[in-house]
Amino acid sequence: MHAYFFRLLWLLAAVAFLRCSSRETGETKTDTPGQETFGDALSFLKKHTDVIVLTAPDNDSAQVAVVGAYQGRVMTSTATGKAGSSYGWLNRTFIAANRYEPHMNAYGGEDRIWLSPEGGQFSVYFRPGAPFDFASWQAPAIIDTVRYRLVRQDKTQALFSQSATLVNHSGTRFDIRIDRKITVLPRAQISRLLGVETLAGLQVVGYETENTLRNEGADWQRDKGALGIWILGMFNPSPQTTIIAPFTKQRSASVQLTDNYFGKIPTDRLQIQDSVVLLRADGTFRSKIGIAPASARPVAGSYDPVRGILTLVQFDLNPTGDYLKSAWERHKEPYKGDVLNAYNDGPLTDGSQMGPFYELESNSAVRPLKRGDSLIHHHRTFHVEGDRDALQRLAQAVLGVDLRQLPKWPNKRD
Repeated sequence: MHAYFFRLLWLLAAVAFLRCSSRETGETKTDTPGQETFGDALSFLKKHTDVIVLTAPDNDSAQVAVVGAYQGRVMTSTATGKAGSSYGWLNRTFIAANRYEPHMNAYGGEDRIWLSPEGGQFSVYFRPGAPFDFASWQAPAIIDTVRYRLVRQDKTQALFSQSATLVNHSGTRFDIRIDRKITVLPRAQISRLLGVETLAGLQVVGYETENTLRNEGADWQRDKGALGIWILGMFNPSPQTTIIAPFTKQRSASVQLTDNYFGKIPTDRLQIQDSVVLLRADGTFRSKIGIAPASARPVAGSYDPVRGILTLVQFDLNPTGDYLKSAWERHKEPYKGDVLNAYNDGPLTDGSQMGPFYELESNSAVRPLKRGDSLIHHHRTFHVEGDRDALQRLAQAVLGVDLRQLPKWPNKRD
């Protein structure tokens, strides 16, 4: 049976929980998705957990909210202070319920760490010998329920750490430590990273997570499995938001794209142009894409023309590296996975829905680590608002797209 059928079962269970929880807690979300302010989001989070607010060294309006109890997760951010837009999607009902659930705990947030692979013979989500089904699937505590220890913190940066022992589906033991360093970036550094001379006319928040996976046990053997770093960001959709995934033809004749994770995506939701894949991110239709390292560029993004928000992500990319496959099945080529994934949320078969949200995700390349060796993966997120012409110039320079030429998605499907 197809692996993503079981993911569907989990989502059904999660939505059922959310319905029950909202009745028990009285927590409702009346804000239109994407319309709440950063101050609103911060106030809500502080009611339920401890929050660290980091700010840019040269701009106190560029702020990032981080929660150590949620694995050092970046929950949301803003470029324009507490009265400005809150960019990250928060699962308010689940957070307000303040209890753990089986299989996984979905808090939301715009930069969280997971481990790859999710499925297959090297997965640490399935016990040795367990079938690849929903009842057997369990997110490891180190990426799901364990609070990360705050090592140090200042105005612009926070470092978290946590250790664990995991066993993969093949019975291989991994003794690991994860370190997550979140740094809010100054404007001049953002310009350099994006490869532009100026950000004049624009408000921007940019931050980097440096994610380190250290082997504290026996040397890893390639034929017995490896672990990778997987960063996922959840954002607020809108009817005309477009995910933008550039690709290169220099390393392969055509884009190596997977677009059938949940069945084939309709053409009125997915477009492949000369050097970019465009996916509608309206939060009303479940769809997912993946790009292989031979085709990917180390950047992706999204654009919401209604609110005038351009989101960009950068990530480490090794075009010839090994990337782990995560489908819930035994793999003939487990090291031939994607580096970039993007997901648009939508209703399940019964009409219920956890979101709406959309995701931009990056994966690290992997290698057999010796004892004491580390794997490091950088993932950066930038949110930009302001003058539309300046936004257009930035998108053209970074993503190679003309924002004015993005699809005008139909209001409803025929």
